[in-house]
Amino acid sequence: MTSQTEDLSAGEDLLFGVAEGVATITLNRPERKNAFTFPMIEAWTAALQRCRTDEAVRVVIVTGAGPAFCSGGDIVEMGERLDQPPQRRKDELFSRIQRIPLALEDLDKPVIAALNGVATGAGLDLALMCDLRYAARSARFAETYVRVGLVPGAGGAHFLPRLVGTAKALELFFTGDFVDAEEALRIGLVNGVHDDVALMPAVEALARRIAKAPPLTLSLIKRAVYQGMRNDLRTNLDLISSHYAVITATPEHRDAVQAFIGGRSKP
Repeated sequence: MTSQTEDLSAGEDLLFGVAEGVATITLNRPERKNAFTFPMIEAWTAALQRCRTDEAVRVVIVTGAGPAFCSGGDIVEMGERLDQPPQRRKDELFSRIQRIPLALEDLDKPVIAALNGVATGAGLDLALMCDLRYAARSARFAETYVRVGLVPGAGGAHFLPRLVGTAKALELFFTGDFVDAEEALRIGLVNGVHDDVALMPAVEALARRIAKAPPLTLSLIKRAVYQGMRNDLRTNLDLISSHYAVITATPEHRDAVQAFIGGRSKP
């Protein structure tokens, strides 16, 4: 899949392109295992906001350049901020890094992580925020915060238990142990595993397939699932009945029903 890349103010460290209804965000610091910097976070947020408002974008892929997906925050930069007071560190985390999960929550379009290699710490957390995750067979994953005396500040404590269960999430957080791609698939961390060279073609094919669906249908399905995780049954049924009423009035639904009836009625 070819696409034209655009500069989103992070230089060459983050690449963004759109083709065939699919936007691709590529973390591009392979020499640092795509460890993110604050300028990358700003560009990443801008890319997600562009995806939210651009009608040409139906599906989003997030991946990494080189042999890694993302190793989390840049440790060198962390060392430079060791003497900052706690309030500044809190404000910095919320106003910068935590903008990614909030931007993703506002994005009513499918987001797929193509995990081309190792994902650790906040890098893994940022993958967990995506709707779907597919891994290269050589990829490995770990919540490495405990190894440097940190807590999962990018949102992992929220997302990981919802994917693998509380006990397994705590085990991964407490130990910092790595899991390989097959184990990640077994515990529900990823949706599928592909040979390394087949990962991006498989994810791009899936993204193009999803992009053919009516955008409002995709948006309301995603919204119903995530809203449903926070609500009781009665509220969820009330919400989905409203979504259902709206979607049945769309031309896409009417055309699909008429096409089905027409095809079925043919001799």
